[in-house]
Amino acid sequence: MELLQGRIRDYAWGSRTAIARLQGRPVPSEGPEAELWLGAHPGAPATVDRDGSPVSLTDLLIAEPDHWLGERLIGRFGIRLPFLLKVLAADAPLSMQAHPDAEQARAGHAADADRVNYVDPYHKPELLVALSEFDALCGFRDPAESAAVIAAFGVPALEPVVAALRGGPAGLREAVRLLLSWPAAERPGLVADVLAAEVAGPDAVLARGLAVDYPADPGVLVALLLHHVRLAPGEAIWMPAGNLHAYLRGTGVEIMAASDNVLRGGLTPKRVDVDELLRVLRFEVLDEPVVAPVPVAPGVVTWRVPVEDFALHRVELAAGDPAVRLALPGPRVVLCLAGGLTVDDGVGPILLAPGQAAVGTASAGPLVIAGEGEAYVASCALP
Repeated sequence: MELLQGRIRDYAWGSRTAIARLQGRPVPSEGPEAELWLGAHPGAPATVDRDGSPVSLTDLLIAEPDHWLGERLIGRFGIRLPFLLKVLAADAPLSMQAHPDAEQARAGHAADADRVNYVDPYHKPELLVALSEFDALCGFRDPAESAAVIAAFGVPALEPVVAALRGGPAGLREAVRLLLSWPAAERPGLVADVLAAEVAGPDAVLARGLAVDYPADPGVLVALLLHHVRLAPGEAIWMPAGNLHAYLRGTGVEIMAASDNVLRGGLTPKRVDVDELLRVLRFEVLDEPVVAPVPVAPGVVTWRVPVEDFALHRVELAAGDPAVRLALPGPRVVLCLAGGLTVDDGVGPILLAPGQAAVGTASAGPLVIAGEGEAYVASCALP
């Protein structure tokens, strides 16, 4: 394997402690550090060393596709790494958003000459595993519950929204359309009326918290249509295409199909394309957004999701534990979270400290991890 140098994205909602602390750098960092990208997406490709100079993983895949990706992977996904591994560290809410499915992404990219909504032709399902306590909004809950919550605020202007929600899942689309199409001049007053209501409970707390940053954003009310979950470390949420979601606060390891297609739905100063979002969203109740880890070997768990683009495994080894051997298809990326671990795929062993990552090629052998510590392993999930 080879050491892999990730790229840090400095989005404004990022933490100034989480990624710096993981990598053993001074805390706080000079600015927000929102995501550590460990992949080959052209937006911020990770690098490996070649004769003392960094070379992007993207360039290496193009130069030696058979070596890095292998015939099976190229046949299924083309000459690209189909997954992107990240560390995500949020100190403030991310925008509410959804992602297209594969067919929508292909068609949208072909039609979107200005790349406003569809920057690439790929879907973007996501799995996030909490490293700390993690708050998120994910997927529509029962619209009858949402109707009761919004009705309790007693705001007459919201009665059409309540009526739509009382129509069941079929009314979800109209409720979202009404809220996101609210006249801009009336939005501050609408949110203020909701916050002025003498209502207690977790939903009111959520709305008031979001309104601190977005006092004129109807996404504050759309948030009340979604599941609000608080993950414990090790729990995960799975976001398939078309599910509206927002990460609110916390640190996690995220793996996704390598795409940057985002359709925003609020909690953002950026553009919200209401019509396109409504076309992509799945207006159905997401019964259970939380995914539990599944043991697959001593010290190894995974989170099973129905895509071939990626798989994620966590390896935890205590002192004296035998090495773990993983036979995973295609290239592998390993991120060390704690301790000290040696990773070897037959090409050469690499010792990883917390915050360091390594990458191996498809032509290498099975991955062997030894030592004492914790690591996450990203790979494809081809059968």
